[in-house]
Amino acid sequence: MSALASLLMSAWLGASALLVGAVAPAAFAVLPDRGLAGAIVGRVLPVVFASGMIAGVLTIMLDWPYVRAARDWWRGGAAIAVAVSCAFAQFIVGPRIAALRAEIGPSLAALAADDPRRHAFGQLHAFSVAWLGIAMVAATVVVIAGAPALR
Repeated sequence: MSALASLLMSAWLGASALLVGAVAPAAFAVLPDRGLAGAIVGRVLPVVFASGMIAGVLTIMLDWPYVRAARDWWRGGAAIAVAVSCAFAQFIVGPRIAALRAEIGPSLAALAADDPRRHAFGQLHAFSVAWLGIAMVAATVVVIAGAPALR
């Protein structure tokens, strides 16, 4: 197992945890408009997803000799899961959210509670959160599996 790959995935996992645990909640708590908070988080998420794709691919490349020897196939699988989950969130869910936000306008709160666009946005948001969660769990597997390499 590559110590560099473990450190790389640890850094991505820390950045993701910071976004989920501090940045997003703080933006929604402090800013006067939920739309502004959503815009900030919406600008940060693509960076997190892109860096997750990069971290996943680099981890696979750095760990390829170990994965190929079948000693750490599940670590390689977890790194693939990080990259694929981030790619799916970025390239499939993200554009759908952006298109819906453009259709809705500046304020999701202005929509009626029974508006189908509000429901669709909620579903897409849940999918985005789920894909990030899957990537973070997979990154945790990579980090824990790589702990011996850091000794």
